[in-house]
This record gives sequence, C-alpha cells and structure tokens, in this order.
Amino acid sequence: MRVAIFAPALAGLVLAGCGQKELALPDDPVDRAATCGVVAAAKARAGTANIAAPLAFEEQGQIMHYAMLAAAEGKAFDTSRAAAVVSRMPEMESGITGGKWETLIEPCAKAYPATQISGPITLPADSLQAQTGCYALGAFLTRALGAQDAAYGERLAEYGAMNRDLDPKIGAGLARRGVGAKSDRAAEMRAEALAAVVKLGPPMTVMAACLDKYKG
Repeated sequence: MRVAIFAPALAGLVLAGCGQKELALPDDPVDRAATCGVVAAAKARAGTANIAAPLAFEEQGQIMHYAMLAAAEGKAFDTSRAAAVVSRMPEMESGITGGKWETLIEPCAKAYPATQISGPITLPADSLQAQTGCYALGAFLTRALGAQDAAYGERLAEYGAMNRDLDPKIGAGLARRGVGAKSDRAAEMRAEALAAVVKLGPPMTVMAACLDKYKG
C-alpha cells in the first residue's frame, strides 16, 4: 500500500467540537495509534483560526508520528501497518472529536513517549544506519506530504536535496558490506534503519538533525 495516502487522509481531519462523551485509549495497537493521531490533529486545529488552512509542517509530523511509531514497534518498519493506522483515523475521527478528546492528550503522551522528545537528537552511531535512516525518513515524509507541495514544498525540497547527496554514500556503504543496493537485504536494512530513527523523536525534529549532519 502506498504511503502517499497520508496526505489526503490527514487533510480530511477537522475539529468537530467538544462533547460530553468520556473517551479512553483502545487496546488495539492500530486503533490506539489512530486515536492519538486524531487527538493530535484536533489539538492542532484547535490552535488555528482557519481550520481549512494547511497545518504547520511540524504539526503534520506530530500527527503522522503515531502511525510511524505503530509501524516501528518491531525491528523493521512495517509500511502496511502505518497505512492501516492512517486508514483508521478518518473512520474514528467523529467519535473522538465529538467527545472529550482533550482528556486523551496526556494518555497519548504516556503511551508514545517518543512524541514528547524535543531534542537534541542523537543519530545512530553506525554511519550507514544513520545515513539510511535519514534517507528513508526523508523519502517517507516526502511521499506522505508531497500532495501538499504548495504548503510544504520548500521543506520537502530540502529533504530531496539531502537524499540526493546521501544516495551515493549509502550505495558505497552497502558495497563495503557486500550488500547489493537493490537486494532484499538492502531493503531490510532500510526498514530497520527507518524503525530506529522513528523512535528517536518527532519526525521533523529528527530530520532537522539529519539535515544538520548531511545536508550538502
């Protein structure tokens, strides 16, 4: 399933207003991450005067982080699980924003402590893993938010430039370890590296550390 479903799915989340329904985090890991993504979107929308305007770049990252963390629970990043979380978000949205969604802010923070990290971000000590993780995260965010290029194009262009610089370095690093750039093992290493960096903190905060280290 293509990761690009993130952008239209998140664009449909709007603040429906507060109600009286008591809410709790679901036990199901996909529904739990989706719930916290909806809460993050509602919180972001509550802080803006124009709910139709694109959210701030970092706020989009905060919303997506829950799906990414659900996908990174194992050793390797599971894109299909991230997609499943995003698919559930619009399905669950009205039931959450129609209730006391604010009461879930703290439970979500406790359930996903990586979302609360503000920095500094320390990238993996293994240079190839760090490069690959930054590359994979930049590519993931670009696919997820690329449909909203007018709003985020400048920031995404920075990620693209960094990835172009990293591409030959990663290829050389794989070759030194006897791994083909298009092999199954290379794909596994990318999934493992992405899972590792997703857990370091909010995606745009991690990407800031990546750009600081690897931008041309």
